[in-house]
Amino acid sequence: MLKVYNIIERQEYLEEVAILTHNEWGKKNLTEEEYQKKIKDKIKKIISAFNNLSYCKLILLDDDNLVGFISIFPTDGEERQDLTPWYATMYVKKEYRGLGYSKILNNAILAEAKRRKFKKIYLKTNLDNYYEKYGAKYMEDLNNGEKLYYIEL
Repeated sequence: MLKVYNIIERQEYLEEVAILTHNEWGKKNLTEEEYQKKIKDKIKKIISAFNNLSYCKLILLDDDNLVGFISIFPTDGEERQDLTPWYATMYVKKEYRGLGYSKILNNAILAEAKRRKFKKIYLKTNLDNYYEKYGAKYMEDLNNGEKLYYIEL
């Protein structure tokens, strides 16, 4: 059965989420020691953000199998540090892609952002015509080649 959880409730998935996050967006070509340190640091960073209103990580489980995750971050990268909060790290495992799970994650994170009384959430992407289906509106091009969007809640 599919269900969305805040990772605070299912911390046994912290390591898997940290590994997937690093493998998708982290530095490549690390030694095994450097890689293990990055994973441990990512877990600590997630745990340390649990009480931050502008931070949330939701996970989607199919029974006890991790399908994917999505986050709210206070900031996302160096660009536009004046904006908060950010819709970030939408990730669905390869074997679950194309089955509509990103829509479940999207709806869950937007509902969580509304519950937290945010009026707007920002995101950056290099994907064309992807987040518009979730209500994202273009703001500007960023210096790193990505586009900046916002979603009104």
